[in-house]
Amino acid sequence: MGVNMIPFRPAFKLAIEPVATTDEVPFPVTIKFVVPIIAVGAAILLAHYFGGLYGIAIAAVGMLSTLGITLASDTYGPVADNAAGIAEMAEMGAEVRKRAETLDAVGNTTAAIGKGFAIGSAALTALVFMVSYAMVSGLKSVDLLSPTALLGLFIGGAMPFVFASFAMSAVGRAAMKMVEEVRRQFKEIPGLLKGTAKPNYERAVSISTSAAIREMIVPGLLAVVAPVLTGLLLGKVALAGLLAGSIVTGFLLAVTMANAGGAWDNAKKYIEAGHLGGKGSDPHKAAVVGDTVGDPFKDTAGPSLHVLIKLLATITLVLAPLFV
Repeated sequence: MGVNMIPFRPAFKLAIEPVATTDEVPFPVTIKFVVPIIAVGAAILLAHYFGGLYGIAIAAVGMLSTLGITLASDTYGPVADNAAGIAEMAEMGAEVRKRAETLDAVGNTTAAIGKGFAIGSAALTALVFMVSYAMVSGLKSVDLLSPTALLGLFIGGAMPFVFASFAMSAVGRAAMKMVEEVRRQFKEIPGLLKGTAKPNYERAVSISTSAAIREMIVPGLLAVVAPVLTGLLLGKVALAGLLAGSIVTGFLLAVTMANAGGAWDNAKKYIEAGHLGGKGSDPHKAAVVGDTVGDPFKDTAGPSLHVLIKLLATITLVLAPLFV
């Protein structure tokens, strides 16, 4: 397991090339993950065949019933990552650090699996919510040739990309504040570079936690306001299109981000283990750039999309009487 897993090897190969090609990783990696997408589609068809809308709802509950193993998969990665960081700070030696990095590489893979379960259950749940919305609003069917339905599809399809862009930008801004703080401490705290003084950890933690809360205000409002405005201005048909579009693109984008982010991270660890020139080589520099993009992919934007899908569906269903 870990960095030698076959689906992630395109990231290693692209890291040999210039930095720009390293950022192409999402597409050769994600193309290998069509099987989970087909599996979710097959589950929807089979559940509907045997139990109708209730069958789809039960299928969603079935995916959620694996919560124990899903949480364990998601938790494994951060625990291993923190263990590697503690080993480095405690100066426990290169061998301990190497073993912890290997465990962290496996954690990236298990985290991708856990996120796949989360987004799969979100897609099934949102589909049930969409049908429930149609029943509450009196929609028997939605004509895809209707201009309002098409407009709603485009708006809904764009929502996950806009939401993800806000999340990615938030990570970039918070990271730059962190860099500025580190530079300030190096200048103002004597002996920090020599290791004779301790940094101000509290300030660094404060920057990340406050940014995490503040930067999510706009994306949160977007998820709440967009369906309300769509329903009031364009009607219930366009709102149904918004839900359908957000489910399709949100599911695909979340799978892409979760797996591509893990590939970028594991490519860096693979090179740091001594392959392709090791640390300091040009492939390592390219992999570091890729991992800088991969971390917000797999840890911020990707996991947030299943929340967006459920939130859009919930708000639409709750406020459905306003649009009838």
